[in-house]
Amino acid sequence: MCGGRIPPLQGPRLKLRELLPEDAEALFKIWTDPLVAPWLDAPPLTSEGETLQLIGQLRQMSQDEESLRWSITGPEGTVIGSCGYNFWQLPGAYRGELGCELAPSCWGQGYMHEALRLVMDFGFGTMGLNRIEALCHPDNLRAEQLFGSLGFRQEGVLRQFRHTPSGFRDVVMHAILQNES
Repeated sequence: MCGGRIPPLQGPRLKLRELLPEDAEALFKIWTDPLVAPWLDAPPLTSEGETLQLIGQLRQMSQDEESLRWSITGPEGTVIGSCGYNFWQLPGAYRGELGCELAPSCWGQGYMHEALRLVMDFGFGTMGLNRIEALCHPDNLRAEQLFGSLGFRQEGVLRQFRHTPSGFRDVVMHAILQNES
């Protein structure tokens, strides 16, 4: 698909680029922020060292074309979040699942909308996806609004779909098709 390479994506205010080891400090702060961490459905990180290991795993998964994750850099070039495809299926289903996190200090400014629009355009255009999905916790109202603003349709609740450190969780399925974007 990309030959294991993570291409940079440029928007009007943001740049999406490959995750780098030097992003560990900023991403650790974001991924462990009490306003962000509850929505991640992942074991909590306890150090920048663990974050560095996770960045290494995500970079390797991108090389192996199992997932594709970008760091989101803001107008000053600082890392303000991450986003990408948790997985995709090509050929066959031609679908991918989005994941994203943003520093709370950047919420409400349209940054994640801009970032996901870039990722969606890449998915439909370069990757050849027909369907992009986004799964979120039923109580994550900010995510619900974000996906709705991007044209996603809510398709239903997948009961006890994810196993997390706190047990099984329902998720809300949102999806958009290429001809709807």
